[in-house]
Amino acid sequence: MASGLDNTAVARVLGQIADLLEIKGDNTFKIRAYRNAADVVGHAAEAVSGMDAAALREWSGIGRDLATRILEIATTGNCAVRQELLDEFPVTLLDVLALQGVGPKTVARLYRELGLASLLDVEAAARAGRIREMKGLGAKKEALILKALSERQLHSGRHLLADATRMVAALIEWLEAARADLEIEPVGSLRRGAETCGDIDLLAVGSDPDLLELFTTYPQMERVLGRGDTKASILLGGGLQADLRVVAADERGAALQYFTGSKAHNIVLRDRALERGWRLNEYGLLRAADQARLAGRTEEEIYEKLGLAWVPPELRENRGEIEAAIDGTLPRLVEAGDLRGDLHVHTNETDGRDTLEQMAGAAAARGLEYVAITDHSRSLAMTNGLDQSRALAHAERIRGLNGRYKGLTLLAGIECDILPDGRMDLEDDCLAALDLVIGSVHMSLAQDEAEMTARLIRAIEHPHVDIIGHPTNRLLLRRPGSRMHIEKVVDAAAANGVALEINSQADRLDLSDSHARLAKDRGVKLVISSDAHATSELDFTRWGLLVARRAWASKQDVLNTLPLDAFRRAIKRGR
Repeated sequence: MASGLDNTAVARVLGQIADLLEIKGDNTFKIRAYRNAADVVGHAAEAVSGMDAAALREWSGIGRDLATRILEIATTGNCAVRQELLDEFPVTLLDVLALQGVGPKTVARLYRELGLASLLDVEAAARAGRIREMKGLGAKKEALILKALSERQLHSGRHLLADATRMVAALIEWLEAARADLEIEPVGSLRRGAETCGDIDLLAVGSDPDLLELFTTYPQMERVLGRGDTKASILLGGGLQADLRVVAADERGAALQYFTGSKAHNIVLRDRALERGWRLNEYGLLRAADQARLAGRTEEEIYEKLGLAWVPPELRENRGEIEAAIDGTLPRLVEAGDLRGDLHVHTNETDGRDTLEQMAGAAAARGLEYVAITDHSRSLAMTNGLDQSRALAHAERIRGLNGRYKGLTLLAGIECDILPDGRMDLEDDCLAALDLVIGSVHMSLAQDEAEMTARLIRAIEHPHVDIIGHPTNRLLLRRPGSRMHIEKVVDAAAANGVALEINSQADRLDLSDSHARLAKDRGVKLVISSDAHATSELDFTRWGLLVARRAWASKQDVLNTLPLDAFRRAIKRGR
């Protein structure tokens, strides 16, 4: 079993305990305490596995009992409270609770009144029309449950890019700590920066058989799936499979290229090799006649031999990169060091977890030149959104901090809700008084295509809207994007000088790479924003950056690569 769990895994278990307590109908304060603990642990910079109970009790909301539970979970992967709850309720109820739109109270009723303990039980009951007969649920709720089941099946076996990256980083760190001379590289969809991953593929150079044995003893795995002479497979938490392949040094480049993919990209390369009387596989670029090795030690020599410029992994999807590699027109993709500002940041004035000063200090520590503080507007009541007077007072406080943080300028902005009819949530004079306005949709997401398209276009045409935030409103592996005519939205943004956001929250990555490329190709500027709700989340721009790279975006396509003065002139209100 796993030991020494990382903070994310510990937070997940704490969240499960809160969910099970809510299904049980336990004390509200107890449930809230576990949810708070999950939030605190999940966002802490210090690893709980290396702490003692006294240090944990210094964290907000962590008392003696919770500290004991946290350490028990970090050490064993479980705790007595969770086990008692699982003795009372089937663990499969947690799968039901993961369905979009199905909360703990509904799960509790389905279990108690109909005896539904698993996804299969719920699906069978819904298809038989039994759920609609329950008081307070009805046919509409039953249809939503069936839709959620269908969407879950569609995404089964997939994992968010950030989650897969975190797990593979912990695995590689553990392996390299045990073997100082080891060099392991992720390949597959993870290396290409795809928004979700199936399995994790790793490559190591060498011939030491003990490496595969070491791999299969990883403390945080669930079980060993298989082991051969050059490959081993293990199952990590959440059903994520990790495969490690050991390759010879002179085959490293070929294996790196082959296992990075994508399949469509590799087929084109293979066909180019065949046209020349060669063969390309994971072992090298070989002459078909006598199997002589032509290339294989590095990726670059393989591409060069095939008459191509080296293609960055994020572009290897057979979306025109081969032609660009032939013509020498591959873009210089935007890089992390190009980003000068973050344009979407929240504080505890609304639904953020950290103060304005804490967010500003963390941004300055990261070397950012400017940050827009963009708390929510009033219609999003659950976030304690700002009305006009609070928004203007908050803007005054934000601007009042300028000069305190060396090298950093704070911009007074807002994430203003786009109402169902396309009007903005705050008055025009309020929006005009701010430095930056992001217009975002958070409600009435199920509007039909025509309504949502018109709604967004009306917001884009508003004179004080500079950016459209997370334009399609999707949540990866949970909720598809709202229906809209994306080309009309993009064209409206181009016509009105409004930028479109690549929201870097791991479960959003919205715009997607394909939509971001459409926008770029039609002359719309992009912004890469963290949507940070805590200081640690300022680092989330790494995920949005990968989306932008997959969208073929260069530095010139992304507004927040500009110096502050140039950025001010480039946004809609600065023109």
